Parts: sequence; C-alpha cells; structure tokens
Amino acid sequence: MTGWLEDTSVLATGGGSGIGRAVVEAFVAEGASVCVLERDEAKCGELDRLGASVAAVQGDATSAEDNRRAVAAALDRFQSLDVLATFVGVFDNYTHLLDLPEDRFDDAFREAYDVNVKSVMLAARASVPHLRRSCGSIIVTGSSSSFYAGRGGALYVSSKFALRGLVVQLAHELAPEVRVNGVAPGGTLATDLRGLESLGLSGERLADREDREVALRARTPLEVALDPSDHAAAYVLLASGRARGMTGEILRSDGGLGVR
Repeated sequence: MTGWLEDTSVLATGGGSGIGRAVVEAFVAEGASVCVLERDEAKCGELDRLGASVAAVQGDATSAEDNRRAVAAALDRFQSLDVLATFVGVFDNYTHLLDLPEDRFDDAFREAYDVNVKSVMLAARASVPHLRRSCGSIIVTGSSSSFYAGRGGALYVSSKFALRGLVVQLAHELAPEVRVNGVAPGGTLATDLRGLESLGLSGERLADREDREVALRARTPLEVALDPSDHAAAYVLLASGRARGMTGEILRSDGGLGVR
C-alpha cells in the first residue's frame, strides 16, 4: 500500500500510544504528515522523535481550546488538513450500573462521555471547516463494544454505542464534502487504555489483565489476539482515496466476533 496517503495531512487525537500510535506510524509510512494532540508529555517527546512528518501538540482532547490549537498547529505545519482520526478513550473496567458508587456516578458519567464522545465532537467541530475545503474525511475509533454487550460496563458500552450514532449522523450532516467512517477494534494487546479516574481506576490498564492474550484468542472465532498494528490498515484505507465511496460505515477489526 506504499504511497496511499502521499501529500495527505492528518490530525490524530490521542495518537501517542496503542492503536493511535500504530496508526500514526502507518500513516507516515504511507506518505502522510501527522499532527498529534496528546495529553502525556513523555508520549509527545516520543512522537517528536518520529521525524519531520510528525508534530506533537500537548493538550487535552476534551478541551475545545486545545482541539483548536491542534488544528491551528496542523495548518501551520502542513498548510492543509485532509483527515481527522480520533483515538482518545477511557475504560470503566466492566463496572455494572448498580455497582457504580452513588456519590461518584455524576463524575464517572461525565468523565466517560467527555473522553469517549465529547472529545470526538470537539475535534470534529474544530476540523470540519478545513476538511470541507479539502474534501477530506473523519475516522472515529469505536470498539467491538460499539456493537456487543458485555465488552465493558454500562458507561463504556453505552458511550461506544453513542459513537456509532455519531459516525452516521456526521456522515449525514457533512456529505458531500466530508466522508465520516469508523473503525471498531476488538480487544487489543499492548494498549494504554486505562480505567476511569473518577472511580479510582486510572492506574489499571486493560492490557495488564492476567492471561489477556489467552482470553482474547479464546473469544474470537479467528482465535487471534490482535496488537495495535493489526488495525492500522483499516485506517489507511478509510483515509485514502480508495475509500472515496464510503461514508457512514464502521469497519470491524475484531477477529470475527459477529459470526458467533
């Protein structure tokens, strides 16, 4: 697929680790230039070491101002914006609705939806005027939890279902100038997806669960435990002109969960 994204400029939110980082590297390998909005200072430093094709902006994807700064940085560095790809997420560690502490419910709800849904809407609001000029595209990272119950708790699964609706609605609103699609990765090794800070779970990473690889292989029909790079080609396709007839679609990169 060499050269599929030649002369393409991308803004990636949350692209400092896991699936986001793998996609950033795949975009660059295909000829794209990528500006990354990333909250973690150390991850920003690692991104800067990828070379002139990558620019890191430290900031919070749930902040409207930081999204506007990232768009401005992309335009300043690359003179145009062709693709927005979103990767920001937070997990609820499978917490059931009735197990959410009453005194933390409002904060947990706000955090889950701010990070998983609001951040995407803010990035889109900041990017769309420029994507319209370039007839560009938006790629939203959903999850197998956007389709199936049990792949998280009430907050996580409902927020990921919300992203499915957002992809379809934005595809409707932004056509014909901007294509809007998504990728729904299944469980993935070696990501930095963490629990909700409001529930005291931010120190827990989903990737660190015991026997994670064995569990992923057991629940997928293809018996695969995917790593971040396994999902990257789906994003490359959607960002490229090869997908010019696709909008409102979500590609499921989950080992075949839907055939069970």
